[in-house]
Amino acid sequence: MATYPEYMVAPIRQDLVEAGFEQLMTPEEVDAVLNEQKGTVLVAVNSVCGCAAAKARPALKMAVSSSDKKPAKLVTVFAGMETDAVAKVREHLLPYPPSSPSIALFKDGELVHMIERYHIEGNDLMRIVNNLQGAFEEHC
Repeated sequence: MATYPEYMVAPIRQDLVEAGFEQLMTPEEVDAVLNEQKGTVLVAVNSVCGCAAAKARPALKMAVSSSDKKPAKLVTVFAGMETDAVAKVREHLLPYPPSSPSIALFKDGELVHMIERYHIEGNDLMRIVNNLQGAFEEHC
């Protein structure tokens, strides 16, 4: 069940979709992407909160658009909306606790880099961008 009306989250979803992220809506879509055993996948757990708007989404877009090395696939789920898809992503993110927004990088089906909410709200934008670019450089 959705926490927010769709008209409210539609432009927030679109922000990442326009940057090349695929919106995953079901647990099956999540598993199809995250169970892939080849390549890199960047997962953004999107949110309506202020730190998602001011830091997480801008950092994601900047890091992806300005990096020579980048993940092969970009996907997102929306916390508070498609709860089953978000729950499935969070299963893949264990042992990390639920966190939104959050950003995860998978390589060959394994979680290799995690940025939790406290890393986002407690840092400035360029530090998050640099963190992501460093992960891309190392794993992509």
